[in-house]
Amino acid sequence: MSESPIKFELLHIDKYTGARRGRITTRHGVIETPVFMPVGTNATVKGITNDQLNEIGTEIILSNAFHLYLRPGLEVLDYYKGLHNFMNWKKPILTDSGGFQVFSLPNKKFSEDGIIFKSPLDGLEIELTPEKSLNIQNVIGSDIAMVLDVCVNSLSSYETVKESVQKTFNWALRSREYHNNKNQALFGIVQGGLYEDLREISLKQITSLDFDGYAMGGLAVGEKYQDSEKVLKAFGNKFPENKPRYIMGIGSPTMMFLSVENGMDMFDCVLPTRMGRHGTALTMQGKLNLKSSKVRYDDQPIDDECDCYTCKNHSRGYIHHLFKRDEMLGKILLSIHNLRFNISLVEKMRNAIEINEFKYFKEEFFRNSGYSLTN
Repeated sequence: MSESPIKFELLHIDKYTGARRGRITTRHGVIETPVFMPVGTNATVKGITNDQLNEIGTEIILSNAFHLYLRPGLEVLDYYKGLHNFMNWKKPILTDSGGFQVFSLPNKKFSEDGIIFKSPLDGLEIELTPEKSLNIQNVIGSDIAMVLDVCVNSLSSYETVKESVQKTFNWALRSREYHNNKNQALFGIVQGGLYEDLREISLKQITSLDFDGYAMGGLAVGEKYQDSEKVLKAFGNKFPENKPRYIMGIGSPTMMFLSVENGMDMFDCVLPTRMGRHGTALTMQGKLNLKSSKVRYDDQPIDDECDCYTCKNHSRGYIHHLFKRDEMLGKILLSIHNLRFNISLVEKMRNAIEINEFKYFKEEFFRNSGYSLTN
């Protein structure tokens, strides 16, 4: 493999856990890790402007190759010379391959070549191959692209997961051989479900290929927290130390702590904005329902410890009113706050790792907050 288009520096490992403090340098900027990546499915983080994303400390966003391929389509993205120009985002972008989105669709068929499914827009048949996924991500122009993998339900049978592991490896080989964008990093994805022997096989297979980084896939797809914990504790720190480690699709405080203490560097989730649009705020004391009549006369900010625009300018009672009247501003204000909560939390994790106090920071967080250590 030629020289990587990204540079990863492992700055410190917490003395008492596997928590890592790192830095990824890309052509669109530097990413301090651990890092939470807001999800911008359709070339936008729902309801949030670029200025607001910058203000809350966003370092990188994730966009979905599958959705962008459907709309606006590759012709539009090619016309604008990529997603950065199209959405006027100056910082790094990571794109997923479409594997998870297709996993969520009904009546899909897997072949050795790829995945055949019907477009959710017009019903036309589409075949997504490893090569086509990379072509899409190449037009998008993301800083980090993901290989196409086979994601399966966590409750799938051993034989189904075994087959997905082999197909994921075969597609990773093809992706590694096909990828030729010198400005775009490529990450491999480890699968294996909840079966430790299959996880071990997939880990050895994928890390035998010289990718720019490695991801843990196949979690946050319906399994219990305890099952995720078992997989992370067994395999998180077996990933190559000198490359970024990405766990896909997690964003709750509990899962972020679990991931970081087991050696993960990057994670993404729609949870903060989705919860925000439905009236729930993440705070250092736990979740807060802003739709509840209990906060109608509450003139306090959502969280006294938060430095976001929402908490600096508006009360719980006002946001409650916005939701009662179904005003879009309520959803925007809570989305800003929840994203800032996650980003601020990982900033505090970084500081704790640097002074070997991640374990104590985690213990203090769960002792004083309303979050559970087990889900």
